[in-house]
Amino acid sequence: MSLTEDYIKQADYWSAHNYKPLPIVLERGEGVWVYDVDGKKYMDMLSAYSSLNQGHRHPRIINALIEQAGRITITSRAFHNSKMGEFIEKLCKLSGFEKALPMNTGSEAVETALKAARKWAYVKKGIPENEGEIIVCNNNFHGRTITIISFSSEEQYKSGFGPYTPGFKIIEYGNAEALRKAINDKTIAFLVEPIQGEGGVIVPPAGYLAQIRKITRENNVLLILDEIQTGFGRTGKMFAYEYEDAKPDILVLGKAMGGGVYPVSAVLAGNEVMDVFTPGDHGSTFGGNPLAAAVAIASMDVLIDEKLPQRSMELGIYFMQCLKNLNFKSIREIRGKGLMIGVEIKKEFGTARVFCERLMCKGILCKETHGQTIRFSPPLIITKEELDWALKQIASVLQ
Repeated sequence: MSLTEDYIKQADYWSAHNYKPLPIVLERGEGVWVYDVDGKKYMDMLSAYSSLNQGHRHPRIINALIEQAGRITITSRAFHNSKMGEFIEKLCKLSGFEKALPMNTGSEAVETALKAARKWAYVKKGIPENEGEIIVCNNNFHGRTITIISFSSEEQYKSGFGPYTPGFKIIEYGNAEALRKAINDKTIAFLVEPIQGEGGVIVPPAGYLAQIRKITRENNVLLILDEIQTGFGRTGKMFAYEYEDAKPDILVLGKAMGGGVYPVSAVLAGNEVMDVFTPGDHGSTFGGNPLAAAVAIASMDVLIDEKLPQRSMELGIYFMQCLKNLNFKSIREIRGKGLMIGVEIKKEFGTARVFCERLMCKGILCKETHGQTIRFSPPLIITKEELDWALKQIASVLQ
C-alpha cells in the first residue's frame, strides 16, 4: 500500500464523508506547484477555490505570518490590537468603502452582510420588523450555513437540514427584468455573485451588473455583491464589479484576502449601513485578530505590487482563446473572465469528474462542479510558459 493509500484510508475512517476529493494527498506547495506524499509534482489549477491568488506560500505573506506569530496572534475583540486598524484602513482604501467589519470565513461574511442589510431596513428604511425580504438568484452559492442553504436552489444543499430560514425570494440569474419585477415595498436587498463560481462559472450577460445597480438604486434597495471568489484580481479586475462600474452598497470578501495561509473575510459598506451596528449586536472572537490582519495586509500588498489583477486579465484572455482554439467535440462551452474559467463537457462524453481524474494523472489539479463543468483557476502568479505546459496536458485529455 502506498503512502497516498495510507493517508486516504486514515482520513476516510475518521472523517465525516462530506467531501469527495480526488485521490491525492498533498504535503508541500510552492507557487503554482504542489507535491503529494509520494513525491509526484502537480500544477494547482484550483487555487483552493481562488484562495491562492498569490500562489502557495508566497514569501512575503509567509514572512508576515511568521513575524506576527512571533509577537501576538489573537487578542479577541475585547481589546484593541495594533494590526486591525491598519488592515481595515488598507482594505477600505483599496475598495473605496467607508467601513469594514472583519470576520474569518466566507459564510460568516455573508451572514454578516445579511444581518447588516436587515437591520438597516428596519432601522433606516422603515420596513416593519421581521417583514423584510432579500432577493437572491437561482444557482447561487454563498456558503452552507442554515440561513444560506435556506435560499439555495440546489436540493442537495437543503435536503435534511430544515426547517429553513424565511425571508428570501429566488429569481433567475442574469435577468435584470426579473429583479425589477420581484422588488416590492418589503424588499431589503439583492444578494448576487458577479460570476457564479460554484454554479459552473456562469457569466451574466454584458450590462447585467450595471442594470441591477441602477434598479436597486432607483428602488432604495441595497445591492450586496458576494465577491468571495471573484475578488482580489481573480477575474482580471481587483473586483469584478469594476467591469461595469457597479459598486455595491455592501461588498463581501474572503478567500484570497488570506493569501492562502489563513482564513480572513470582511464585509464592506458605507456609514449609512455600518452605523446600524452597536456593541453587542454582532461579533467574532477571531475576527480582525492581529495574525489575520498581518497576513491580509501582506496579501493585498502582493496583489498590488505584482499587478496580479492585470496579469490575470492578460493571461486569462490568452488561456481562454487557446482553449477555444482546441475546438474539440467533447467541449460544449467555455466561459469565464480573467483566470476564472469553466469548460463545460458534453454529457455524452462523460462527467467532468472523469476528466479531472485524467488531468490529475497528467499532473494538473482541477475540480468539477455541477456535474459537467471543469474549473480552471490557477494562481495569478502563473507564467505564460506554465500555462502553455498546462494547455498541452489539457488538450491531450479533452481530445
